[in-house]
Amino acid sequence: MTFDIILALVTFAFVSSITPGPNNMMLLASGVNFGFKRTVPHMLGVSLGHAAMVICIGLGLKTVFEAFPVAYTVLKVLGAGYMLWLAWKIANSGPVEQKKGEAKPFTFIQAALFQWVNPKAVIMAVTAISVYTVPENYIPSVFAVGIVFCCVNLPSVSTWAAFGTGLRRFLSDPVIVRRFNIVMALALVASLWPMLR
Repeated sequence: MTFDIILALVTFAFVSSITPGPNNMMLLASGVNFGFKRTVPHMLGVSLGHAAMVICIGLGLKTVFEAFPVAYTVLKVLGAGYMLWLAWKIANSGPVEQKKGEAKPFTFIQAALFQWVNPKAVIMAVTAISVYTVPENYIPSVFAVGIVFCCVNLPSVSTWAAFGTGLRRFLSDPVIVRRFNIVMALALVASLWPMLR
């Protein structure tokens, strides 16, 4: 990969990772509800899970999506359903103290698996593989795309969790936290719209 391609890939990875989407809305809410430290497994799951998905798509799933477009549609519908369920869970959660240990942040595995039903993450992966891989050096470039995404994605998503953590002191009132969670749930639902058109 040339320097120009790497620079373009880093730019694409940054813009697509830092902009609002399902992962970032959930990390913001997790930062508010659980704090930064307890959200670290969620952040790592997003970054490493997405990098693994990019590599898997580059090594074969892209061909499946091209051969069977319905598979992509099914993935989008399943992802939308799962995200609606998550939005409901976020909207109905309250401050951690009120839940007395019942509420838990996403685990590493949950966050990594979520990438496979997150339409934005799938679109990012397919686009990156389609645009930034080099045909004459395909396999190494697939791994390079995955590594670049992981390196750029982790600080990007961490920003959202840190922002949520910073909001915690302003959201100490259970009524305000409830309203915040409802807004985050609605934002998560709204993030589906561009991907389902």
